[in-house]
Amino acid sequence: MDNTVYIVLGVVFAIYLVITITNKRKSRERKSRKFMGDYKSRKKGD
Repeated sequence: MDNTVYIVLGVVFAIYLVITITNKRKSRERKSRKFMGDYKSRKKGD
């Protein structure tokens, strides 16, 4: 039963790493948002 603490901590750490990696990618995309400059949202009827 002592290993469950380490397993839970490992899972939390893995989730933390995934969140930080995705945040870095999003901030990088936010800096280079040239491709979203002339984007217009489409409606289903068009």
